[in-house]
Amino acid sequence: MPVTPRKSVSRRPLAFLVVLLCLAGAVTATILSTTSAVSDGVLQADTPEETLRRAFDTRRGDFWVEASGEVIDRLPDDLDGSRHQRMIVRLDTGQTLLIAHNIDIAPRVEGIEAGERLTFRGEYVWNEKGGVIHWTHRDPGLRTPGGWLEWQGRRYR
Repeated sequence: MPVTPRKSVSRRPLAFLVVLLCLAGAVTATILSTTSAVSDGVLQADTPEETLRRAFDTRRGDFWVEASGEVIDRLPDDLDGSRHQRMIVRLDTGQTLLIAHNIDIAPRVEGIEAGERLTFRGEYVWNEKGGVIHWTHRDPGLRTPGGWLEWQGRRYR
């Protein structure tokens, strides 16, 4: 009986799978590290507004949040570097936040006045005055999902 030569088995698919699993692990670790501030039990709350209050009380920040509040003041634009439309929002918890909306990337929210409700998605950064919400726009580098402002049924991103 003739002996047929053995076909060599390529290890490339296995190497590709190992690399793919390593990359998936790195992505998962990155996602978990950016959301751990909210999910570690200290900040986790029934509402996003309560989560923001706990973050302020414990001096935590650097996490993404979607919430809403009443505009209590419109401030002059910040023109230093990237231009930002700025407004102060009061949450239902009483906490105030500065919304810093980059108008070099996203459209300005024209016509919004004090007393109106604004919904937002962005990154919370702690400060002694209540905190700042920024990244309320799309991410041009596609590194994050980005954020937005929503007013009168229109989303600004």
